Amino acid sequence: MAEAEVGDDVYGEDPTVQKLEERTAALLGLEAGVFVPSGTMANQIAIGVHCRSGDEVIADAGSHCINFEGGAMSALWGVQPRGLEGERGLLSVAQVTAAVRAAGNDHFPRSRLLVVENTHNRGGGAVWPLERFEQVVVEARRHGLAVHLDGARLFNAQAASGVKVGEYAKRTDTTYLCFSKGLGAPVGSVLCGPKALMREARRLRKRLGGGMRQAGILAAACLYALEHNVERLPEDHQNARRLAEGLAGIPGVKVDPARVETNMLFPEFPMPAGDAVARLKAQGVLANAEGSRPNVLRMVTHLDVSRADIDEAIARVKRAVG
Repeated sequence: MAEAEVGDDVYGEDPTVQKLEERTAALLGLEAGVFVPSGTMANQIAIGVHCRSGDEVIADAGSHCINFEGGAMSALWGVQPRGLEGERGLLSVAQVTAAVRAAGNDHFPRSRLLVVENTHNRGGGAVWPLERFEQVVVEARRHGLAVHLDGARLFNAQAASGVKVGEYAKRTDTTYLCFSKGLGAPVGSVLCGPKALMREARRLRKRLGGGMRQAGILAAACLYALEHNVERLPEDHQNARRLAEGLAGIPGVKVDPARVETNMLFPEFPMPAGDAVARLKAQGVLANAEGSRPNVLRMVTHLDVSRADIDEAIARVKRAVG
């Protein structure tokens, strides 16, 4: 980061940002990319370029863009969400077909965009099988919908399934990759898609305050992450399963290790989630309440958590639960 060659990215003059954008777009099989500070901004810019006020976005009800972005699609773009109850966050062709509004009826909003999330956060890090993903995308296009892929953990999907990130992304209109999750960068995502849409994305990025000057300092960390931290992601998945297996052996804690596909698990504790979070924190173990289920916590493994840390965490959770 300290050695990054920089320029003014608002004027398109930062060579390190340009290198990151070009490399990410090439990985995804899309034309161009735009560097943004966060995945939330990437999702919202994508919604902004695809939709107009009064349109409707179809997504799983647990999707990040519906639950964890401060109501942004409504506040920023006047767009309403249509949440569907998927299978661990994964939708079916029949669900998409049923959700699309009838064309030409002035009573309804216009169905404009399908958002899919891979891996799916609230689905426990679930991975979309490529065949199912393609079927849902084809059905959405049959009804005239654009398709955006929330790829915050797309490299985790690649590590778990063996399907390259580009195989998912090339089937979409827009996709973003996040570098501050399992890849370990401190900040940054890249939204990719057709050149014309990415030109509009830059305009919306500026509107949202995401235009940065010597942003190459940040882009350099993302490039480092691409070069050093992708191949090691299976370690996080192994650690997550080891954590799940350990927690499953603690009386009162419920978690199915077989459902841990990637680096996330959602164990159920024998107490309210807020109490469990406080007890774990007192033992030096940090977790979040899942939010929609009263006793469920969210735990995530990443490159700063070793196998030894997992074993220590299991012992501390056991003490916390008592």
